[in-house]
Amino acid sequence: MASRSLGGLGGLGGSRGGGGGGKKSLSARNAAVERRNLITVCRFSVKTLIDRSCFETIDDSSPEFNNFAAILEQILSHRLKGQVTWFGYESPRSFWDYIRVACRKVSQNCICSIENMENVSSSRAKGRAWIRVALMEKHLSEYISTALRDFKTTRRFYEDGAIVLGEEANMLAGMLLGLNAIDFSFCLKGEGLDGNFPAVIDYTPYLKFTQSSDSISSDEEELRTLGSSGSESSTPENVGPPFIMDENSWFNKCKRVKQKYQLTLEQKGYLEELLRLRENQLTESVAQNKILLQRIEDSDLAHKLEKEQLEYIIVELQDQLKSYQSLEQLSAEVSLSQTSLDPSQSQEGDGKQDTLNLISGGKEDTPSLLGLCGSLTSVASYKSLTSLKSNDYLASPTTEMTSPGLTPS
Repeated sequence: MASRSLGGLGGLGGSRGGGGGGKKSLSARNAAVERRNLITVCRFSVKTLIDRSCFETIDDSSPEFNNFAAILEQILSHRLKGQVTWFGYESPRSFWDYIRVACRKVSQNCICSIENMENVSSSRAKGRAWIRVALMEKHLSEYISTALRDFKTTRRFYEDGAIVLGEEANMLAGMLLGLNAIDFSFCLKGEGLDGNFPAVIDYTPYLKFTQSSDSISSDEEELRTLGSSGSESSTPENVGPPFIMDENSWFNKCKRVKQKYQLTLEQKGYLEELLRLRENQLTESVAQNKILLQRIEDSDLAHKLEKEQLEYIIVELQDQLKSYQSLEQLSAEVSLSQTSLDPSQSQEGDGKQDTLNLISGGKEDTPSLLGLCGSLTSVASYKSLTSLKSNDYLASPTTEMTSPGLTPS
């Protein structure tokens, strides 16, 4: 009996454990389905917003925007932790509390301006105002990306299984990037900022059921069978096909097809105009690029010419510096020769030095003149000239005339 009771208890415990595992797997599946539904409907709402913006301005009265704002609010509020009070109770919290902390690092953010708005008091209303301002500034994707990168703050505000903590968060930031091409116009004093009521998502615009031809025929046969079995007198010919549409139905269908065709034509015209505008911008950019390249080439050529001129000036200055150095050396040799000669010769040397100074002052210093002056003023040549003058006297007519030996007695 004891063994049976223990076995029974063990089986009961195992069944309880299996039930707990089943509950966990069911809750995980429900959370995954909820995340996938929200992300999918968010993608649909972004597409409808982009399509609608091609034909009209998106404002608070647009049902596409109201649905998108409700979806984004549901995503940012998914598994958001409550705020614990002093008494240990957990009060509900809005996603604005998370955005206000996580988006402070965005440059030129609108957090402070929304905090100081007078007509917006509740946290939920401030969050809705932030969505509108971020869309008008075309920075909603940047806000979301910056907030998601702050994983520590995100982890502090959200529970496990939240959309912002899963892989869907990167998809969300990529979806919202397409909204930067839309020009939004909102009034921050309207009823849309009322934070007393939660946002409700309208799924009907995104629900579409398409029935194949096989299923239609099978339903028709079923209806005929039911009609024939209900009354013996009725025949399939009397029942008739139930899916035959009347004239009004065909007219409405044709009208819808015509509206779609008109919408497609308008989209085509818009895209062609946008393409033409982009081509013009591209042509202007190419022309400006060519002008800039030509300016760069002209500036490079001017810099090369200026460099060559500067190099030529440097060579001339170096030549002048060499000539000045040779002139100083020449003056030093002249002064040395003056100190080695007698006063009479020094006077002659002064005369030659004056002559050299006159030549150097009146003419341009050239290497040929400097070489000539150097040969005339060298000490050796000057000494040989004086020795010749002192030793070899040439007879002159005046000397012969005044000699006493040649006078008649």
